[in-house]
Amino acid sequence: MRDMDNWLRKHPEVRTIRVAAADLNGQARGKRVPSRFADKVVQDGTRFPMSVLNLDIWGEDIDDSPLVFASGDADGVLRPTERGFVPMPWLEAPTALLPIWMFRENGRPYEGDPRQALGFVLGRYRRRGLTPVVATEMEFFLIDDSGRNLQVPVSPHSGKRRKAAETLALRALDTFDQFFTHLYDACEAMDIPADTAISEAGLGQFEINLMHQDDALRAADDAWLFKMLVKGLARRYGFAASFMAKPYPDYPGSGLHTHFSVLDEDGKNIFDNGGPEGTPVLHNAIAGCLAAAQESTLLFAPHANSYDRLVPGAHAPTGVCWAYENRTAAIRVPSGNPAARRVEHRVAGGDINPYLMLAGVLGAALIGIEDEMKPPKPITGNAYALDLPQLPSTWDAAIDAFEEGEMIGRIFPRELIRNLVQTKRQERHYMAELSEAEQVELYLDTV
Repeated sequence: MRDMDNWLRKHPEVRTIRVAAADLNGQARGKRVPSRFADKVVQDGTRFPMSVLNLDIWGEDIDDSPLVFASGDADGVLRPTERGFVPMPWLEAPTALLPIWMFRENGRPYEGDPRQALGFVLGRYRRRGLTPVVATEMEFFLIDDSGRNLQVPVSPHSGKRRKAAETLALRALDTFDQFFTHLYDACEAMDIPADTAISEAGLGQFEINLMHQDDALRAADDAWLFKMLVKGLARRYGFAASFMAKPYPDYPGSGLHTHFSVLDEDGKNIFDNGGPEGTPVLHNAIAGCLAAAQESTLLFAPHANSYDRLVPGAHAPTGVCWAYENRTAAIRVPSGNPAARRVEHRVAGGDINPYLMLAGVLGAALIGIEDEMKPPKPITGNAYALDLPQLPSTWDAAIDAFEEGEMIGRIFPRELIRNLVQTKRQERHYMAELSEAEQVELYLDTV
């Protein structure tokens, strides 16, 4: 708490703060507070209804939710996370964000809070003397959405638009050099470990890697904050940035690939056997991820548009399989130094909630380790050409699989499962009334 108080005293230019938690869709829900009252929030937290973390993508209550009228729309208590204050460089006025998470009145974590769900999974790792090390690859599109059709923003240098994707092209990065320079400066100010940037295979698509760290809650915070930052900063430059899974039908969509390894109490990577194949524990973790893949798909593809990305041959995995150094597989084991042996989980889209996604991935891996699960043989060649079990190809099927999933029930509290299923069924009902253009307009800025 003292560090948070000191941060504000060191930044007297900050006149207002935001306090915000992530709802089930990863949307920031919270309040604006004058900085002179920030000490009270730091010490005592704040309150808002538990139902606020269970709103649909439009920000509406869930019909017949037990969190609303049936319980009197009771409050939860929201306290600062260990992250503390971070600046919000995409706003013109100096402003700070204080991330918060929800507890019940008696001090217990609220089971419907997605950040708490990840915390529960990490607690299980700690009790076994294990620590996940996590990194994420953040893909997004820069989009001019000012006209009737989406297109790449005009180059500040040439005044022209790129007409095609340019994979790993420096020219594409340099076209938006001022934006990316500002973005990296903002990441530095927010202590987000942004590493390499590349241009990707989609039209106006880019990827920035966030570095490995041994605090998975912080890694999820970084991904959540990074998405907020990129979208906010792009608007200051006159265009949109979107983590939509598939804004363009003719180009690959945006993924959010997750790399993870696991350290024991001595700091040794338990996936490293000194060779390329990895330890039996690595294989146990892979088996857990594969066993949970179908029932976890809703976490990796949470929106209607998500399923436009999960189609064969579109650079997103659709078959439940694993492989060494093969990007067509759902689970890839990258080559390289054995000390860094790790799993790359490639299913999630850029539109996910990072807390739920990481809880699902790490929770499934831990079940695989606990149950000493054995994976099938790794595939070789093109996964799209093989006869493999498939991920759910529709939103409805993914919702059903999540609700009924045995492993999901071992990873997440029942309340969170119920809340997410109700949310997605409500969204599915109302989304059916929208045209494709209206869906894109909705998702472009929100996810």
